[in-house]
Amino acid sequence: MTALTRTGDRTTPAGVDTRLPWWALALPVAAFTVLLLLVTGPGETAAAGGDGGMGQLLQRIGQTLAL
Repeated sequence: MTALTRTGDRTTPAGVDTRLPWWALALPVAAFTVLLLLVTGPGETAAAGGDGGMGQLLQRIGQTLAL
């Protein structure tokens, strides 16, 4: 038994815009950057005397993956 396949060109309906606006990429990038800065920020680490920046981030990732 053969299956029917659709052949031809798929066209989008008139008036449909498939391009994303500039903020559709800018907002997630900005949110990721802010959250990354909050995680690696020196606010608590300087007071606690712990590792700063990237070392602490890698340590937290390692702890998360060890669960």
